[in-house]
Amino acid sequence: MADKRDYYEVLGVDKDATDQDIKKAFRKKARKYHPDVNPDDKEAEKRFKEVNDAYETLSDPQKRQQYDQFGPDGPQFGGFGGGAGAGGAGFGGDFSDIGDIFNMFFGGAAGGGGRPHGPRRGNDLRADLLIDFETAVFGGKETITVTRRKVCDTCHGTGAKAGTSPHTCSRCGGTGRVISAQQTPFGRIQTQSTCPECGGSGEIIDEPCTACGGQGLKRETVTLDVTIPAGVDNGNRLRMQGEGEGGEQGGPSGDLFIYIRVKPHPIFERVDNDIHMEQPINVAQAALGDEIEVPTLEGRLKFKIPAGVQSGTRFRLKGKGIKGMRSFGRGDQYVTVVVETPKGLSDEQRDLFANLYETLDRKELYTDSKGRARTAKNSPGSDKADKEEEKGWFGKFKDTVNDIFQDDDEDDASDKK
Repeated sequence: MADKRDYYEVLGVDKDATDQDIKKAFRKKARKYHPDVNPDDKEAEKRFKEVNDAYETLSDPQKRQQYDQFGPDGPQFGGFGGGAGAGGAGFGGDFSDIGDIFNMFFGGAAGGGGRPHGPRRGNDLRADLLIDFETAVFGGKETITVTRRKVCDTCHGTGAKAGTSPHTCSRCGGTGRVISAQQTPFGRIQTQSTCPECGGSGEIIDEPCTACGGQGLKRETVTLDVTIPAGVDNGNRLRMQGEGEGGEQGGPSGDLFIYIRVKPHPIFERVDNDIHMEQPINVAQAALGDEIEVPTLEGRLKFKIPAGVQSGTRFRLKGKGIKGMRSFGRGDQYVTVVVETPKGLSDEQRDLFANLYETLDRKELYTDSKGRARTAKNSPGSDKADKEEEKGWFGKFKDTVNDIFQDDDEDDASDKK
């Protein structure tokens, strides 16, 4: 190959150049003649091939020694990649700089990055909405403010000034990608990358829209009406289709997802579709029983509590709970009565309680044989009473029979006398 240029001349270095000098010169020349920088330039493509040939040889100490001995016309330098292809000799040089060139032009990947060409759906958005307890139970209307990017109403998403339109990129033919081929120490490599002319969109905008700056989308803040279905609860998610960010290149808009948070109620506590509440009563109501009024979701409701009710007793109001979003029936309402001990008694009330105290059994605790706390033996609920309950109906029946026979024996004894 008598017309092959001297490799030192190709890289622009002296014959006594160091490895670092050769590497630095290679990077500079590769950037200058790379096909992506010089599209459709045959001369630049030829120079780029020569640079690769030169570096592949001079970066390898053994090949450089052979080159210095035989020159560019030596049989072992029959063209870029020829030696390895013909004789199978390995390329022992350091080719990490080939990777550096790829990183420089392709972003570290053979395919490159960039914006995909064609319609693309807009992003979904999230918003949190705090509502009242009653709105969650019965449903209603709320408003929410959202900031988003929507299709520009001036250019209708084209990004071009009114009266103009984008035209197909001549560099990539509207694909948004360009393909380049080059020789490397590993053979001929074809790479695909984002078109540098159109940025991957496939279109060129000569006169950008002034309203959106050629983006086709512009930021806006809107207030939306939200319909709250009855029965929603904390953490439920509502979807508003098409109310997210606008799509690109004519793609559809994304969705808006609204996450519900419910304010706590001063009286009611929700558990699934049931509601719970506490209702205070005084000692007289607890002892004698009473008809009381309690609040419900639909107004006040009267119901009777029995005499002798204990604090903490729970009553169920069937069907007075919440109708869930995905259920047919309604939950229940549970009312727990809490007996309140009166404070600030008048003298008359104090005397009444004192008289009542004298008439009631005193509840004194003791420990039974099993270590359990019991009330005094002469009190209702004492250990003796508990033992009577533990006998069951058969034990009680047996005691009754024994009492009958005992009475008969006593009558016989009287007759004998």
